[in-house]
Amino acid sequence: MLPDGYAIQELTTDHAAALAAAYDRNREHLAPWDPVRPSAFFSPAGQAADVVARLDAVRRGLGESWVLLHGDELVGRVNLNNIVRGVFQSSSVGYWVDRDHLGRGLATAAVGHAAEQAIALGLHRLEAGTLVHNTASQGVLRRSGFTEYGRAASYLFIAGEWQDHLLFQRILHDRPAGNPVA
Repeated sequence: MLPDGYAIQELTTDHAAALAAAYDRNREHLAPWDPVRPSAFFSPAGQAADVVARLDAVRRGLGESWVLLHGDELVGRVNLNNIVRGVFQSSSVGYWVDRDHLGRGLATAAVGHAAEQAIALGLHRLEAGTLVHNTASQGVLRRSGFTEYGRAASYLFIAGEWQDHLLFQRILHDRPAGNPVA
């Protein structure tokens, strides 16, 4: 549940400028957890291109994307990435929250929203990976019903180097596959 004054909205092209401002404002905050970004990523044009690509993935059934708002200010994102259908019925979840809005339960609420949407899509499982030292994100996942199931060496190229990640999963249900698309 989101605190008063916050909302989650589906990502639209209208969010590009606000995303650019949010990413620019949070450069240092997100740098340890993100890939190295080119300077264009932090511009309205860069975010407009990123949003178009994300919305294309949504249109093709490969992802879902939302933004977290506090009034008119964009203060975070949550995404279902790499949706796989068929016998897997799975997706990974990614999220971030503005440095000035931490500690309010926003990430947990955003991950909960993504899980509800994944269930509505008929997905069976969500997964997430965190850097080994990202205990805050691990807490979000545990509060959101995820369990740790392993460690992946050199899993993702984050902050300019291959880094180990702890892997988490949440089984959403054990019903027969929903929306099976080959």
